Amino acid sequence: MGFNPLDEKGLPLDQQILEWDEANIEPFDRRDVHPYTRTRVILMNGIEVEGVLFKHQMARHCDNMDVRRQLAITRRVEQQQQKMVNWLIPGTQTNLEVTLGFEQVAVDLTAWLAKTEPSAHVKAALDFALLEDFDHLYRYSNLYMMDENRDPAEIIGDDLTEVFPGRPTAAEHRHPIDTVFEPAPADADLLSKLHILTIVAAEQQTMNLYMNIGNRPVDMLGRGLYLEIAQVEEEHVTQYESLIPPTASWFERALLHEYNECWLYYACMQSEPDERIRRWWQFHLDCEIAHLHGAVDLMRKFGDKDPMAILPSELPEPLMIFQSNKEYVRDVLAEQESWTINREKIVEADDKPGTFDQYQSWVNVGAIPSEEVIAVNPREYRLEVLGPVAHA
Repeated sequence: MGFNPLDEKGLPLDQQILEWDEANIEPFDRRDVHPYTRTRVILMNGIEVEGVLFKHQMARHCDNMDVRRQLAITRRVEQQQQKMVNWLIPGTQTNLEVTLGFEQVAVDLTAWLAKTEPSAHVKAALDFALLEDFDHLYRYSNLYMMDENRDPAEIIGDDLTEVFPGRPTAAEHRHPIDTVFEPAPADADLLSKLHILTIVAAEQQTMNLYMNIGNRPVDMLGRGLYLEIAQVEEEHVTQYESLIPPTASWFERALLHEYNECWLYYACMQSEPDERIRRWWQFHLDCEIAHLHGAVDLMRKFGDKDPMAILPSELPEPLMIFQSNKEYVRDVLAEQESWTINREKIVEADDKPGTFDQYQSWVNVGAIPSEEVIAVNPREYRLEVLGPVAHA
């Protein structure tokens, strides 16, 4: 039998609040950390941020004081969890090094979700945006090499995630009406719902990062690159959040958020090579198990469904979230590099809508930062582990 968080007691809520010295945990070493430890930290930071923001929104739409108080309790703990996870990232990392980690998350997380996604509709959305985040990693890697004169492989590893052009960032700018997908059905597979929650949180975290650090570069090229890619990240959040089944109640959504956090922390704990950090993943899992039990109780009291009819008897498999996806990315790129979106449909270049050319004519006038960062680089950076890519 697999792991079922509902069979575990978790850590009682009154034991989850830590002293300042306990919560202010030591960061990892920026040069010795495994790249996928870094990506796990980035992902779970985004998951906790989403959990906090969701509970704020739920509280703003709820008039039951008992529910609002319960949300306040677990939200405060999740604020602490977010700080603890985020504090694992060392202050010695530069903004561009943090950015490389975020884009590696986007590539390898999206590829893993797509490979394991049961819904063709959701998988298509994941594959589509995968090629765009892959290109972002290429653009930022070149900026990093120029600005900091270091090899991006020091951050992302030299054999895990390749670096070369994907769908060109300049071609990713689409009219807003072409970024909204049809939602997944209310009875979609639980794994699809977890995948959607996960990718929304991850892309939202990237969008939020660029909204806040995009003005940190000193030179105009770096600022321009963050500006351009940040706009695409907003497209991705719009695309992914539109997949969320819109008819679920607040209580069902809260239940799925807590279950997803249990699922992901368990996955992190199972795959983490750093013993110290693995213990923290266990701590957070124990916290989330208690939060899940609380969400079950709230749904039983106030929801319109039996929570046991929604949740499975064990966590879904597989649980190795971060793994190398070099072959998969190449396969998707070979097929879909030139594809775009016409309203809710992913289409080949010949079927692009008039809105695509219209929006391109608004933004891609004069110098395009994502193109310029390659044009001005005297040593274009690529990391082609499986050999040169002829079509890229």
